[in-house]
Amino acid sequence: MEYQTLRVRRDGPLCRVRFDRPEHRNTINDAMIRECHQVLDLCERHHTLVVFEGSPEVFCYGADLAAFGPGAGGGAEYDPSPLYDLWLRMATGPFVTIAHVRGKTNAGGVGFVAASDIVLAENSATFSLSELLFGLYPAMVMPFLIRRTGYQRAHYLTLLTKPVAASQAAEWGLVDACAERGGPLLSQHLSRLSKLPKDGIERYKRFMTSRLQPLAEQREAAIAANLEIFSSDVNRDRIARFVEHGIYPWEAVEASPSTTTP
Repeated sequence: MEYQTLRVRRDGPLCRVRFDRPEHRNTINDAMIRECHQVLDLCERHHTLVVFEGSPEVFCYGADLAAFGPGAGGGAEYDPSPLYDLWLRMATGPFVTIAHVRGKTNAGGVGFVAASDIVLAENSATFSLSELLFGLYPAMVMPFLIRRTGYQRAHYLTLLTKPVAASQAAEWGLVDACAERGGPLLSQHLSRLSKLPKDGIERYKRFMTSRLQPLAEQREAAIAANLEIFSSDVNRDRIARFVEHGIYPWEAVEASPSTTTP
């Protein structure tokens, strides 16, 4: 199968999914969400291990804000539910999901991380939630993030809006293991995890999903909050100004366009 936003490699029990939008910092768009669902359709039937990874520089930098810019048509037709459902499938599906993180991870990228069963990171990796800088907040990320880090750590990361290092993320529970180089760390884990039978994984994850705070029960509230955030004219103006001119919400209108992202 040909993919526009992913590179997919299938080998026995393993499926490796690499975000492949380098010119857009591997940001999330509708095509990426749709293609990830297609991959998980295959994995439900044929694979026990699913690895999500990005480039050495960027794992995933969140939503593609250009989709909410002027003339993008993302208003009335915007539907966040496929993204939440994707993360829900990652967290509860009959396979082990692994986030192999190198470089920067921001906003919705943290959603992919938090929804994974296992998170492996290089020491140089960073994690951030920058949404509140735009008057937004990570409504759909939070159920998955709180499940991993607890309420206060997720709350702090949201308010801080700046990147934290992999070592800090490991202390908080967002990262399970980190090393100088992610490749060998991933190989060590795959060597062990590949021995697990698919039926055992399916039964175990079904059991754990039912015992822990059910993510499915939080779906409607998270989606509704996300829709409210992105339907705000004020928030959409902030996004449009950034997309068109590179000006952040806290900068004066006459400020020169910025070339960096939070």
